[in-house]
Amino acid sequence: MKILITGSNSYIGESLKEYLSQWSNYYFVDTVSMLDDNWKKKNFEKYDVVFHVAAIVHKKEKPGMKDIYFKVNKELAVLVAEKAKAQGVGQFIFMSTMSVYGKKSKIGKKVIIDENSVCEPNTLYGKSKLEAESELNKLNDKKFKVVILRPPIVYGPNCLGNYGRLKKFVLKMRIFPLVNNERSMVFIDNLSEFIRQIIQEKISGLFFPQNKEYVNTVQMVRLIAKEHSKRVILSKSLALMVKIFSNLDIITKVFGNLVYNLKMSDYNDFSYCISDFEKSIQLTEEKSLKRSES
Repeated sequence: MKILITGSNSYIGESLKEYLSQWSNYYFVDTVSMLDDNWKKKNFEKYDVVFHVAAIVHKKEKPGMKDIYFKVNKELAVLVAEKAKAQGVGQFIFMSTMSVYGKKSKIGKKVIIDENSVCEPNTLYGKSKLEAESELNKLNDKKFKVVILRPPIVYGPNCLGNYGRLKKFVLKMRIFPLVNNERSMVFIDNLSEFIRQIIQEKISGLFFPQNKEYVNTVQMVRLIAKEHSKRVILSKSLALMVKIFSNLDIITKVFGNLVYNLKMSDYNDFSYCISDFEKSIQLTEEKSLKRSES
């Protein structure tokens, strides 16, 4: 099985490549950079699957950035898919996002996305990804299977984003707000196994991979602290401060509630979730330490 990952140095792409190396005699994984037009010269004919991860993410959006978001997240994705289809690739997997729904997490109130939720993106990132989905689905047919993935927050060893910031806080501070919440998240190995299963079954469709249990930020803090032999005091007083400043984005991102209905993610009876939440934090911290030492 030959797989081409379009987008070099992507966290998800590189993680998938590493994960599939367990079966190096079966999966051949190649990557190509999308930073210039040299990818257009590459022959896609030998590949069974193209996994497109190239995108603009983790940027502070400004109105003047609309063109670059749509050029990279939408137009580039469609061009790659058209080339893949023309050269006989059987399956195209596109990394989309939960952001296409435009839902914001809330403190003390459940925000649930289910099969009836309408996509109303409120960011350039979400809007460009949703438009890309629409164009890509037009290419889907019996010979060219289009897969759209809308994962929630992805975490794992040396990942970018909220997990890394939360970990730094845990290692520096000894006190944390006691605020119970629920977030949909997916451990990188669980996501990689999900992708592997989708590739094996050669199917198309829209999917919402996530851990089979919701994540509580306090529980995550406890587990990270445990892996580093730290003791964290959970404070009800600080929890009151969180409620007072619950309108701030940084607060809602950490302590807010935002989940997919678990039924949406029950693919193959969650067989892709090879690590439960506690094990995933253990593996994340162990692998992060090994990589920092190497």
